[in-house]
Amino acid sequence: MTTTAPPRPSGTGTPPRAPRPVPGWRRGLRPYLLSIPAVLIIVGILYPFVLGAYYAFLNYAAVVPRPVFVGLTNFVEVLSDPVFWASVRVTAIYAVTATVVETVLGVGIALLLNRSSLVGRIFERVLILPLMIAPVIAGVIWGLMFNPQFGVLNHVLGLGSTFDWLGEGRALWSVVLVDVWIFTPFVAILVLAGIRSLPKEPFEASAVDGASWFYMFRRLMLPMMWPYILVAVIFRFMDSLKVFDHVYVLTAGGPGDATRTLQIGAYQNSIVNLNYSQGSTYMFLLWAIVFLTARYLVSVLGKAQRRAAGSEE
Repeated sequence: MTTTAPPRPSGTGTPPRAPRPVPGWRRGLRPYLLSIPAVLIIVGILYPFVLGAYYAFLNYAAVVPRPVFVGLTNFVEVLSDPVFWASVRVTAIYAVTATVVETVLGVGIALLLNRSSLVGRIFERVLILPLMIAPVIAGVIWGLMFNPQFGVLNHVLGLGSTFDWLGEGRALWSVVLVDVWIFTPFVAILVLAGIRSLPKEPFEASAVDGASWFYMFRRLMLPMMWPYILVAVIFRFMDSLKVFDHVYVLTAGGPGDATRTLQIGAYQNSIVNLNYSQGSTYMFLLWAIVFLTARYLVSVLGKAQRRAAGSEE
């Protein structure tokens, strides 16, 4: 009978060294080091905001080398200016129209893509392409397409060379069309992710009971995916309220004040007219509108999430 000697451990045979204890001061300092990037981001956000809010209470302009505190004078002037309220109206129409159209189209596209097919899988990959284009570049592209002389839209639709997409009465709806083209894929992808995360058991049980597709959509799918739709609405509505880039590229706020949103109004006051305090007042009022609207929509989202989870408030 032979015996096999146990294998000898590899290496020199010296026991591994125990890890050196970390000093207490280093353990106490670690949370503060990890929070430095967040602090820098917060400071980078808060400093321009506080500075802009401070300028709103001064008479700071290029022709005023030594601005002084004027209190609420800028707010009184802006709120009594009909041009400001015209900008509020344009911004509201733009934000509501773009959000509603993008939500309806996005939900419809998400429902179509949820059905597994080769065309759906290909279209799902292509759908993200408009989101990969910067809004400024998209504005330049659509500006060329809108051109009444050599634009491809007039040629394809047979509208001739006299139909001006960015003319009086059409400019606002044309820039909304560009916004819909860019951001509808965002809503579709977000809602599609929500649909695919829904539990399958309720739908399978309803199908066994003979429920129609429309009944399952209205009674099961829509209530459960309503929070995802609201998230998309919140993101798009907040972004539409402060739109600037492709609108300015296409129309620069014109013709007249037809597409003069609050962001463009702030730009024209601050950069074009060099009235920094009045431009800051525009931005401060826009921030107040966005903040109050976001607070309301988030509260609606919370109620929808509790209702989808089965607990009423």
